[in-house]
Amino acid sequence: MRNEKEVIELIKDKLNPLKIEKLREQNLAVTIDKDKLVSGLNYLKSHSYIHLATISCVDWIDDNEFELVYHVFSYEDKINISVKTRIDRKQSKFVTIKHIWAVAQYYERDIHDFYGIEFEGNDDMDELILENWNDIPPMRKDFKTREYVDEKYEWREYHGEK
Repeated sequence: MRNEKEVIELIKDKLNPLKIEKLREQNLAVTIDKDKLVSGLNYLKSHSYIHLATISCVDWIDDNEFELVYHVFSYEDKINISVKTRIDRKQSKFVTIKHIWAVAQYYERDIHDFYGIEFEGNDDMDELILENWNDIPPMRKDFKTREYVDEKYEWREYHGEK
């Protein structure tokens, strides 16, 4: 079992992070270059970070980027690490990590549904939740929630507004 300081040193030595943050006890955030993400995740998995809890996404619309966040956990170290990287929002494609963790296939499909990001190498990008969705993905910051509700459900008209 490694302590937090040892894990931070492991990350610094092998992942060449852009940034390391201690979020709270036993929780670290590590930002790495997108070209090093897959090898970095492979490395962490080989050092007891065997649990991929989820993959999340943040839309940094003003920076024209999406931030992908891979949440991994070590049962041995009892430490959560959020591994972050950013990709271009206009060409929202990234590589799959389903060869590292099979469950990533479903997390990637979820992010595809809600943000429109393609994961190259994931051959199942079918809709996971949003069946027959034909609009901009709803978690993107440029999705107009009110306009969508007004158009699809005639909300304003139903509530006596024009």
